[in-house]
Amino acid sequence: MGCCVSTSSMSSCSSMSDGETVSQSSCVEIVMSGGQKRTKRTFSNHVSALQNISSIQNRIFTNGKSRSSCIYTQQGRKGINQDAMLVWEDFMEDDVTFCGVFDGHGPYGHLVALKVRDTLPSKLFSFLDSRESKKEKSNGAVCCGRDCGSDGAEYEVGINENVELLYKDAFLKSYKSMDKELRFDPSLDCFCSGSTAVTLVKQGLNLFVGSIGDSRAIMASNDSKNSLVAIQLTVDLKPDLPREAERIKRCKGRVFALQDEPEVSRVWLPFDDAPGLAMARAFGDFCLKEYGVISTPEFSHRVLTESDNFIVLASDGVWDVLSNEEVIEIVSSSSTRSSAARTLVESAAREWKTKYPTSRMDDCAVVCLFLDGNMDSESDCEQQGFCSATLADESNDVGHNSEPSLQRNGTVRSTEEKNEETAVEWSGLEGVNRVNSLVQLPRFSEELITVS
Repeated sequence: MGCCVSTSSMSSCSSMSDGETVSQSSCVEIVMSGGQKRTKRTFSNHVSALQNISSIQNRIFTNGKSRSSCIYTQQGRKGINQDAMLVWEDFMEDDVTFCGVFDGHGPYGHLVALKVRDTLPSKLFSFLDSRESKKEKSNGAVCCGRDCGSDGAEYEVGINENVELLYKDAFLKSYKSMDKELRFDPSLDCFCSGSTAVTLVKQGLNLFVGSIGDSRAIMASNDSKNSLVAIQLTVDLKPDLPREAERIKRCKGRVFALQDEPEVSRVWLPFDDAPGLAMARAFGDFCLKEYGVISTPEFSHRVLTESDNFIVLASDGVWDVLSNEEVIEIVSSSSTRSSAARTLVESAAREWKTKYPTSRMDDCAVVCLFLDGNMDSESDCEQQGFCSATLADESNDVGHNSEPSLQRNGTVRSTEEKNEETAVEWSGLEGVNRVNSLVQLPRFSEELITVS
C-alpha cells in the first residue's frame, strides 16, 4: 500500500483527544529568516488530514524513499518487528521535515512503537502551532475568517534563543502528552511494554532533536580536510550514565548488570529482579515510572552549515554492531541515495552474524535524510527496486495484529540453535542477552499491586 497519496477533503476539527485546543486560524503564509514565503498549514486542516493518516501527502513510514530521504526496516530473529520509522516532509510548512525512529520492547512493544509513530508528530505540531498562534496574537497579527494582509500573515523566524525555547517547550510537552495518552489508553497494555524515540525537525537551517532511550541520530559532515566525519547528535540514554543512574536510585529503583552480561546495566524494581530494562528513558514501561524511568526527552538545537551532508537515525539494532564512523562510510559509499538505508540495514545484518553468531539479530530501522534535498533519478531508483514513494509491500505493519506469546525466564541462559525462520515467541532471554531490552516481566504479589 502506498503512503504518499494526496489528501482528499479537509474538514475542521475543534479539539484533540487529550484535550488540546485547536485554533481555527486562517493564516496560510509564513516568512522564514531568508525572507522567502512558505505555505503554512492551519492546525484544523492538519487534524482533518490525520483522520486518514496513511494517505497524508509526503509522509512515508514503510521501506522506500521521498524527495530527500530513504527509510528501511528489517525484522530480526526475535519475532515480530517492533521497530517503526517515519519521514514527514512539508510537516508544518514547506521546507520543514519531521523524522523519527521508534524501537518497541516488551510483549506489546510493536504496538507501542506504532502508536507513538502515528501520534507523537501530531502532538508536536499542536504545541508548536499553539505557541506560534500566541506569538502572532501578542504581535497583533491575528486573522479571523478573512484574507490576511502582509502585516498579519508574515513574521520572522530567526535563528535565535526564542525559536530554540519554543521548540524545546514543544518537544517536552509533546513527549509528556504522548506518555500520558499511552498510560490511559484502554486498548494498549504499556505496563511492561514501551518504546524508544529519536525524532528531529529540520526547519530551514535549524535542526531540532529530541530523544529517549537508546535509538541514536548522527550526522555526516566535512572536516577541514574535506573528509567525512561522524557527529553524534543524541546520547544513548542508558542506566549506566551517572546522571540517569543517580535519578533512578533516588527513586528507589535499582541499577545493576547481570553476571552473564557485565557490560549491560539494567533498571530493576526495588522488590523484584524484573524487568531488567536496558534503558533509562522510554515511552510506556509504567511498572518502572515510579522508580526513575522517565519519558522526558533530551533536546538539542544546532544550525546546519554547508559542511553538513546527511543525517542517519537508527534503532539500537544497528548501533549494537556498527560504529558511527562505519555507518557514515556505508551510507556515503552506497550505490544510490535511495538504497542507502537498505544497504546500511543489510550491512548491520551481516555484522550480527559475524559478531554474535549464536544470538538472535535485533530488529533494525534506519532513516537517512540528505540535507541538500537531492535524491537519485527515477532510473536509478528503479534499478534498486524502489518506486517513487515506497515499496509496494508494507512490511513494517504486516502482522502487527497477531499477538506474540510470552515466555518467562527466571535465570540467564544461553539458547540452543532453533529454527530462527519460524520462531515467533517473545522471549526476554535468547542468545546474547546484551541486545535484549527486557529480561523478564515482574511478578507482583497481591499486596504490591496498586491501581493508579
